[in-house]
Amino acid sequence: MTQPAITGHGVFTPEQVITNDELVVAFNAYADLWNAENAERIAAGEVEAMGHSSSEFILNASGIEQRYVLDKDGVLDPTRMYPRLPGRPDDAPGYMAEIAMDACGKALAMAGVDASAIDLVICAASNMERAYPAVAIEIQNLLGAGGFAFDMNVACSSATFGIQAAADMIRSGSIRKAIVVCPEITSGHLEWRDRDCHFIFGDVCTAVVLERAADAKGARFDVISTRCATQFSNNIRNNNGFLRRTHDQMEDRRDMQFMQNGRKVFKEVLPMVSAHILGHMGDEGWRAGDLKRLWLHQANRTMNDFIGKKVLGRVPEDGEQPNILQDYANTSSAGSIIAFSKYSGDLEPGDRGVICSFGAGYSVGSVLVERA
Repeated sequence: MTQPAITGHGVFTPEQVITNDELVVAFNAYADLWNAENAERIAAGEVEAMGHSSSEFILNASGIEQRYVLDKDGVLDPTRMYPRLPGRPDDAPGYMAEIAMDACGKALAMAGVDASAIDLVICAASNMERAYPAVAIEIQNLLGAGGFAFDMNVACSSATFGIQAAADMIRSGSIRKAIVVCPEITSGHLEWRDRDCHFIFGDVCTAVVLERAADAKGARFDVISTRCATQFSNNIRNNNGFLRRTHDQMEDRRDMQFMQNGRKVFKEVLPMVSAHILGHMGDEGWRAGDLKRLWLHQANRTMNDFIGKKVLGRVPEDGEQPNILQDYANTSSAGSIIAFSKYSGDLEPGDRGVICSFGAGYSVGSVLVERA
């Protein structure tokens, strides 16, 4: 059976940054406006006054210090609190395809692969810009890739599920080269006006090239094994699903944007993910001492510290479990790939690591890789 390998990776990072301090100023101004508009209802006890946020609250709750976004002004407008991303004409590239081209270009350059040699494009992301045609097919067209393309949505686990699908096709011989791209415009489906979650997400795009190990032109990471699992839960949910939203959806349907029951997620997801990784490693004969690196989904610093300690059987040392969410915030499916892209170049041949993502569904995907 053919050995698949990751031979290239790339990250698109937006130019605009929102710091915690900037976000707090905007949110608190919105809260003051909302409280003024609802003063009579608040006085009558019909609704509670909206409390202020703070940079200390955000950092303590998540470990996030800033986030990158495609449109800063719209998010920080207290009368709006969501990005301005005007609809584009049908003959213009979509937002997701546009940022995907940057990340894909970097990944292809690292792999030394021409886009025309790609047999498969998977656009794996938590929210798609439209229902159809598939964003992946648009990316395929812009790249000039061959073969076929399709979209995949498993929320924050989309990247690892996409890697498994591509790796399995390479193993079977149905394709030779693939690119899994994760354009995450999370600012479009985050509820920036909810104090419990207004700080969580940021925008980004990642891409990884997978091909037959025998075709690799340089250093590579062999994909030794992949494993995915899902278990239905409503504790993380988004009923809208697309970037654009209507006034009615914004005002009357809180559940149309990202929402979660954070305490239940912590309680239920952490043991699920830890057991998944340990079970996957055990079945492949891997032990904790074999691991050089853990590239985890970047949702929350406390969650990652817990999982790292469970998997390694001790507190991770510096560099063993890199975190990037302090800079990027939660970037959904792209988070573990950002960590992999930025903190994998120092590994030596024979070094082993695990890429793991987890999120709504619940879903969890793990990829065991070895530097070659």
